Amino acid sequence: MPEGERVIRAAGGVAWRQADGGVLVCLVHRPRYGDWSLPKGKLEPGEHPLLAAVREVAEEADVRAVPQVRLPTVRYRSEGRPKVVDYWSMRAVDTGGFQPDTEVDGIRWLPVGEAARLVSYPHDAEVLTAFAALPPVTATVALVRHAQAGQRGTWSGPDSARPLDATGWAQAHALAPLVALVRPTRLLSASARRCVQTLDPAAALLDLPVEVTGDLDEPRPGQDPHERALAAAACLAELAAAGGAAGACSQGKVMPGALERLTGRAGDFTTSKGGGWLLAFAADRLLAADRW
Repeated sequence: MPEGERVIRAAGGVAWRQADGGVLVCLVHRPRYGDWSLPKGKLEPGEHPLLAAVREVAEEADVRAVPQVRLPTVRYRSEGRPKVVDYWSMRAVDTGGFQPDTEVDGIRWLPVGEAARLVSYPHDAEVLTAFAALPPVTATVALVRHAQAGQRGTWSGPDSARPLDATGWAQAHALAPLVALVRPTRLLSASARRCVQTLDPAAALLDLPVEVTGDLDEPRPGQDPHERALAAAACLAELAAAGGAAGACSQGKVMPGALERLTGRAGDFTTSKGGGWLLAFAADRLLAADRW
């Protein structure tokens, strides 16, 4: 890409639903281009790609969907500029009465193989091939690290009582719609005040209580970090084994070890404050960890 070129950012998804004959995926027809493609669209200013992906699938195909696994990112040139499109697999949970318009005048729900043959672009077929290779996802967990809470050295009280600062509250409010995307039925938090507060905006948005558990706490002085990581991994796996979706907030000294145990591999699982992961499971087995 030539230096200084402004990249067009877009996002979309492979929205799928279960039918009697198996899994069907959604394609859209765009009269402007005369093509069949996966639903996608440009990010709004400051919009997170995952929020954009879910929004665009809803706007183009009238499908409300829950994101599950990140699929291959597509790069190509559009109107003379480089374009990057992020895709996620998405379970369709609701469909409205689709009305054709000037942007999309038709949708089709097709088996994956048939959809891959119909799409107009090879990169869409590659995304569908990656989707077809996924095992069935049975649970999703939005895992976040607590937001900014000032400096430990400037807080005179117990560290577990240290609250979010102004930046942290802004981060917590930004996280809330991301956590809500997975449509969680439970919200779990480590016992530190800053962790509970990080989920408070999501709890208000979803009308759910925040359940506090020590299993997501980082090690206290004298505690074995490996045991704490095992406890956190077991807590997340138990959430996943129950099926459905959940949100969870933990701490920076326990999340990397927990994710290493869940993935079964070493890696860079450090997470910034106010950052997080979209975890997709098959039963209690982690299939994918997508950093937000």
